[in-house]
Amino acid sequence: MSGGGTPGGRRLGEALVRWFEEHKRALPWRQNRDPYRVWVAEVMLQQTRVDTVAPRYVSFLRRFPSVEALAAAGEDEVLKEWEGLGYYSRARNLRLAAREIVNRYGGRFPDSPEELRRLPGIGRYTAAAVASIAFNRPAAAVDGNVLRVMARLHGIDEPVTRAPVQRRIERLTEALIPPGRAADFTEALMELGALVCTPGQPDCGRCPWRDACTAYLEGRTGELPVRPQRTAPRVVHGAVAVVTANGDGARAGRRVLVVRRPAGGLLAGMWEFPWVETAPDASEAECEAILTRTLRDRYGLDVVVDGGLPAVRHVFSHLEWRLQVFAARVRPGAEAPAGRRELAAQGRAAGEDGDLVWAAPEELDGLAFGRAHRRIADTWRKRRPAP
Repeated sequence: MSGGGTPGGRRLGEALVRWFEEHKRALPWRQNRDPYRVWVAEVMLQQTRVDTVAPRYVSFLRRFPSVEALAAAGEDEVLKEWEGLGYYSRARNLRLAAREIVNRYGGRFPDSPEELRRLPGIGRYTAAAVASIAFNRPAAAVDGNVLRVMARLHGIDEPVTRAPVQRRIERLTEALIPPGRAADFTEALMELGALVCTPGQPDCGRCPWRDACTAYLEGRTGELPVRPQRTAPRVVHGAVAVVTANGDGARAGRRVLVVRRPAGGLLAGMWEFPWVETAPDASEAECEAILTRTLRDRYGLDVVVDGGLPAVRHVFSHLEWRLQVFAARVRPGAEAPAGRRELAAQGRAAGEDGDLVWAAPEELDGLAFGRAHRRIADTWRKRRPAP
């Protein structure tokens, strides 16, 4: 296999760019190669499908059209705009990096991978992708798609999850970049992995590298790349309370308690309904009992459980939530815990005053929830009695 900057390696790169010019998809982040647009797209596309990202990318840029706008935004605003995309540390790091770009670089993006990697949340792949696509730097942007393509092209039998193998693939990839065409090559290689050299059964008949591909020539496309077997996500069972506050007349039961997650860890800073882990084999009665006890001990909240709502299951990359959901209300005559009771009337950001909020149904749309608790919120709103 040709490489190391040889004419044969460059010819492969040039053939890929020609293929890309003919077959590339019209995606919103390809309208221009402004570094801010490229950066936002690359971060959004990490571990997220293109068809999911495309409309959200447009919405995000409408809300934050420049790095200055993103830098000036509050964390809650950014998390809310990111809601549903998952991996929320990406959104927090986007905002932190934007502030650094504005404060340290005057709003101008660094154009080298080394400088880009000094920014929060930007690793080897994202730095190389932004440098190559936005600035045409000959940097090898190696993600999961590229690891798969290059392992097949070169017949690499070692696990592509190993750091030395990934560094080797970076060098092999860089050797294929045609002079002056780094941006096109990087996008072309990503496109090849997304459309042709896919997991499982690749469409080798459409591949511009088929005649040079070791895996194709040796009949091993199904064997490569080599990856360790994934471990199953850890299952966490839980009981969730959708607690409504006391009220008079039309206001009764119209406000619901939501709490903010801790500032670090999974879904940091997001909003959710109060919940507690339960035993995998806990009965409905046992779930109700531990939930009411937890609400009393943790929040000073005395509630009556009125029944169940649909259960929710959500799978993260390493974790699976299986949540039983219960409708509850503050016991008549009992005091509700301190917390924001009026959001809209205050004219301020939700949750600004603390970790507990009594939110009206229409105000839930303005809070950033993870997917599981957003489904719970939507279900409760549909099922609650009309005011």
